[in-house]
Amino acid sequence: MKKKLAIITIILCIFGSSIVLATNSQKISNNTKNINNEKTQETSISKIVDFKDKEKKTLEDYKQAYGSETYGMTAYILNRIQIYSIPFCFLGIALSAIYQYVLGIRRLDTRDKGFAIMISVITIFVIAQVLPLIFAIVVKGWRG
Repeated sequence: MKKKLAIITIILCIFGSSIVLATNSQKISNNTKNINNEKTQETSISKIVDFKDKEKKTLEDYKQAYGSETYGMTAYILNRIQIYSIPFCFLGIALSAIYQYVLGIRRLDTRDKGFAIMISVITIFVIAQVLPLIFAIVVKGWRG
């Protein structure tokens, strides 16, 4: 069985490979690559500059809404934490579920470790989602 699998793998590798012949079209392809590379760099730079300008405007909007540079920056950071905590939470829950339900079948300490990690991740997620709301209520409501 192993010999048949090895022979099939070798045959697939031989027929799957292709032959590349060298020609003098290197100058043409280099010019095309340079032009494409310059266009790609320009679009990348313009996207980065647009993203930077958009984020600066968002930060200025937060500063105006909260009436202070410190409060505006804090609200902006809390908003970013709120947005980025969602994928990290799903990743943490998936890893802790693997510890609890897959690896924890044989060992109880691994199952308990997975459960503890899951509780911790969910707690951090809830805090990251609620903290911007609490900050907005405290700063805008009580500060006036």
